Amino acid sequence: MNWRDHIDRNPAIIGGKPKIKGTRIGVELILQRLGDGWTIEHLIEAYPAITPDQIHACQAYAAEMLASDEVVDIPNSAA
Repeated sequence: MNWRDHIDRNPAIIGGKPKIKGTRIGVELILQRLGDGWTIEHLIEAYPAITPDQIHACQAYAAEMLASDEVVDIPNSAA
């Protein structure tokens, strides 16, 4: 899966955040919904303009970004 086939950025749309090409649906939104337990079927029902491949591209994009050398500070848990 080459996420670049499905994901782009445009400074004039959703503040320049990564989005699904041809839509105003952000990668962040898709990942949030998946994190909330939505299935691919739920996402497609709610956002009929997207495809399973585009959803997988959002996941691939996130995985690649997390694999980069940039480290984002995450507070330690109290436990």
